[in-house]
Amino acid sequence: MKAVVVSLLAALAVAAGAAQEPVPVVVDPIHRPFDQILDIYVRDGLVYYRALRSERGSFDRYVQALADTSAETVNSWPPQRQLAFWINAYNAFVLRTVIDNYPIRGKAPEYPSVSIRQIPGAFERRTHRAGGKTLTLDALERDVIARFGDPRALLALGRGANGGGRLKSEAYTSERLDAQLATITSELVTRRELVHVDIGSGVLSVNPIFSWREDVFSKLADRAPEVYSTRSPLERAVLVLIDPLLVPNESAFLRKNTFRMAFHEFDWSLNDLTGR
Repeated sequence: MKAVVVSLLAALAVAAGAAQEPVPVVVDPIHRPFDQILDIYVRDGLVYYRALRSERGSFDRYVQALADTSAETVNSWPPQRQLAFWINAYNAFVLRTVIDNYPIRGKAPEYPSVSIRQIPGAFERRTHRAGGKTLTLDALERDVIARFGDPRALLALGRGANGGGRLKSEAYTSERLDAQLATITSELVTRRELVHVDIGSGVLSVNPIFSWREDVFSKLADRAPEVYSTRSPLERAVLVLIDPLLVPNESAFLRKNTFRMAFHEFDWSLNDLTGR
């Protein structure tokens, strides 16, 4: 009997120890190098661009792996894995665009001197290869990522700027994609760069990303609370995303439905951690 008790206690101890061990994060094999790169060079959405530029061997191999992945391979994957692939590709191409031109010191007066926008054609003309497609960043966002119909994915795109969604310190992966996108969405009400409820002035100030991709975000409009039925589809879409996240006084203010929604200026300054 004593031996049985000892064996039972030992088994419980092993089980308890196993329960305390962190569950390993599963990353799609093609994105493991990128996951390691992001873990090393990204902190709180900011990037050590100078260090990444000087040690870019593994990064370039990852970008080449994206180019070597065929359309047939990508199309054979479930939608979640495809979407994770394209979000990672977009974020990798933004990083490459920056480090290929780093340090940036531009003179275009409409943007900060240190900005990805100082790189000619960064979003509209420069092309990248992945999944059997040759695309600009704009085309990748508009014609590929947006067509998955999940507006949250547009908030996951690191645009090389402080004004957008934060670049994560990990790659997006199919098994955790929904949770990762939920985390990105939760930042809508914690980062003034994205959404700010200004009760004093009666304004709901939102990021222009919503207007850039109005057709995608507006698909959420029908899920808005009835109190907002008189609002435009885009306004209702924004409210769908932020309503569950608001603190009580913000929620009460918005549900009076007397606020004005306005788009604030996008901050195109480079999300560079070097030298900070």
